[in-house]
Amino acid sequence: MIEIKGLNKTFITPYEKIEVLKDINLTINEGDIFGIIGFSGAGKSTLIRCINRLEEPDSGTITIRGKDITLMNKEQLKEARKKIGMIFQHFNLFDSRTVFENISFPLEISGMKKSLIKDKVDEILDLVELGDKKDAYPMQLSGGQKQRVGIARALANEPDVLLSDEATSALDPQTTYSILELLKNINKKLKLTIVLITHELDVLRYSSNNMAVLEHGTIVEKGTTESLFLNPKSDTAKKFINITNSFQGKILYAEGGGI
Repeated sequence: MIEIKGLNKTFITPYEKIEVLKDINLTINEGDIFGIIGFSGAGKSTLIRCINRLEEPDSGTITIRGKDITLMNKEQLKEARKKIGMIFQHFNLFDSRTVFENISFPLEISGMKKSLIKDKVDEILDLVELGDKKDAYPMQLSGGQKQRVGIARALANEPDVLLSDEATSALDPQTTYSILELLKNINKKLKLTIVLITHELDVLRYSSNNMAVLEHGTIVEKGTTESLFLNPKSDTAKKFINITNSFQGKILYAEGGGI
């Protein structure tokens, strides 16, 4: 489904060149929920933004369903992006537009007739369980509801791929769980391929089937989520697991009256 080969990306500042991605090679199967984890500065967001060419790779290839998006011209890329939905950490909603209007926006841009837009948006609102909020504005919504609108908007053009860039990191644990449940449901119902970028290990443990560990712009480990949890090999994966176990241990200690 998604095949990344020899991907490299360097940012040039007035003072230095920063290699953000170094020879990334990755295969993500169709219909998978695939997680990519790493600490801040590891290159996670740059990688996911290269997949839809919001960032231009310096070299390498990114093939989605047999089409190399790195070779596409502006018009070809515009069409390809209709099938690559993206959800963001901070929602990126239009404050001046209602929930309905936020979701309908990509359909309007793609030229869909107004008579068809209403039915389509109503269908998506039901899928994300926001039918009663279609006339509300973003400022009237909770964080979880805003993210559901972001997900609904990303689904508007019936994408083949859904990219999630730290989509739950601004949410509380209970809301995070509900959003992950929604993504798993969408994956099952729509057969979508979902790529999750996160620095929250529990997000991947709960939702992803396979994962990769990014460290200083390099993939240092990849495999099934279960195998990486049971037998982490990279320093980054071991640190994440130790931090998570330590944090959960402190919670249990506190709940047991230890403090």
